[in-house]
Amino acid sequence: MKPCAPPPRVKWNGVVEMPSGVRAYLRRFGSKKTFGGDLRAGLTLGIESVPDGLAAGVLAGVNPVMGLNGYLMGTLAGSLATGSVFMMVQSTGAMGVLVADVPEVHGDGAAGAMAMLAVLAGVVMLGLGLARMGRLVRFIPTAVLYGFVNAVAVNIVLGQLDNFTGYDSQGANRITRLIDTLFGLPHFLWWSVLVGLVTLGLILVLERTRLGALALVVAVAAGSAFAALLPHGGVATLADIADVSGAHPTLTMPDVGTVGALVLPAVSLALVGLVQGAAISGSIPNPDGRYPDASADFTGQGVANVAVGLFGGMPAGGSMSATAIARTAGARTALTGVIAAAVMLVTALLLGRLIEFVAMPALAALLILVGVRTFDYHQAVLVWRTGPTQAAVFCVTFVLSILIPLQYAVLAGVGLAIVLQIAQQSNRVRLVRWTFDDPHGRPVESEPPEVLVAGDTVVIAPYGSLFFASTESFRAQLPSPGASAPGGAVVIRLRGTEELGVTFLTMLRRYAGELRGAGATLMLTGVNERVSGQLRATGIIDAIGSDNVFAMRPRLGDALESALAELARRRDASGRTDR
Repeated sequence: MKPCAPPPRVKWNGVVEMPSGVRAYLRRFGSKKTFGGDLRAGLTLGIESVPDGLAAGVLAGVNPVMGLNGYLMGTLAGSLATGSVFMMVQSTGAMGVLVADVPEVHGDGAAGAMAMLAVLAGVVMLGLGLARMGRLVRFIPTAVLYGFVNAVAVNIVLGQLDNFTGYDSQGANRITRLIDTLFGLPHFLWWSVLVGLVTLGLILVLERTRLGALALVVAVAAGSAFAALLPHGGVATLADIADVSGAHPTLTMPDVGTVGALVLPAVSLALVGLVQGAAISGSIPNPDGRYPDASADFTGQGVANVAVGLFGGMPAGGSMSATAIARTAGARTALTGVIAAAVMLVTALLLGRLIEFVAMPALAALLILVGVRTFDYHQAVLVWRTGPTQAAVFCVTFVLSILIPLQYAVLAGVGLAIVLQIAQQSNRVRLVRWTFDDPHGRPVESEPPEVLVAGDTVVIAPYGSLFFASTESFRAQLPSPGASAPGGAVVIRLRGTEELGVTFLTMLRRYAGELRGAGATLMLTGVNERVSGQLRATGIIDAIGSDNVFAMRPRLGDALESALAELARRRDASGRTDR
């Protein structure tokens, strides 16, 4: 046996080149020509992400270092693994609010539980990506997404009122805590409110300058410096709520004992992260002009979350805001994310002690502004004008997302949308009668008769989906044979129907029996191979009669014409017999 020959190597000027797959992968990190743009964008995004990452941890109610680690590892691993060159994988506001509703990641053992949560979410994302389920997000109704995103915006604002005012509100949910905050006005720490207002004002002013995205960093730093000048203990800082001295990724072992409790939150997090990431995949093309594969982005986000979990960070997903910042700052390739992660790491190592002095109301002001800008009034109006079903889905998802933990609200909204959609579609099936008075064979549509008359032929053309929930509505619109309708016939046109469910097939069996009992006939035309196989496998073709089922043909109307010709032949034969 001859030994296997090594794979051929491509040479250029006598130098052995790398495999084509490796070359294609390395192209995502650009060249000397693109390095300058990536460096500027990476520096901007990296510096801006430090206060943003800390704020993400504050939003989730966990150690702010977890938020920063999630930003750092998510950005690095996402840039290496996603199909999208520009996608930045970071913890988003929606994911932060969702994490805040998971009890296991708060208190003792929070680090291990958070690691397990991120790894589980990553495994779900990774599995969906490898299974090529990138189009899964299209099954999530837009009304659910709009209701969820706008509720998250409200939740972000409500969740930061305590940090902004310095008042520790009490209540079972965010609404009751808001009411308690309003009644607790005399107990506000006004130094804290002042720092928050100063930071908010600085952000709004500095954004209009050449600082751009860095305005957030400068405003939070200035607000914190202002707080340091106030009476000691007047304003809370990050050091008051957590130990942030070790603000860098450290290897963290997931707590396997929390798997059972974290499965549902992990699935919800994966769902939210993937939906937000899909918006990037579908709207921002790669440098070659092609839009990235959503399934590849699913896989990349999964890898990023596994890395985030193992290095002590919060779950992350595709971030539209971070992606927009990077592109606006001049990003040319995926190298931007690698540089941004390096900048975050260096900043955390060099300024770790200073991070402890970041004022809580300064971060709260940043998050409140994010929440206000996330709320989209036009989305709510659009859904409301679409119709009562979509409006109901939006309202229920919105209210539930404020009153109950988000992982349940998301799934409840999707479930409600499915139920309402089925109910709506089941009532949308419509039957029309076709009659022919045109020499060219074009049908005239009218309402089907309620009762089948003896000797009459009623051709039925259905509009809508013929699935199980529509069966009752379909049957109610068919002509009733009454006690006797000899020579009558009902011809149902099924062209375009791919398959029929058991409920619908059972209805056809019963209706064929009713017609036969009245001396009438049921015919089916335009039947494809799949439906024909169902009729034979279930024995229903015997109840209808194999000679009453006409297969679909390439030319429209041929099957129906054959059915009508067969009816005419039978009636003619019956007339000759009677004579």
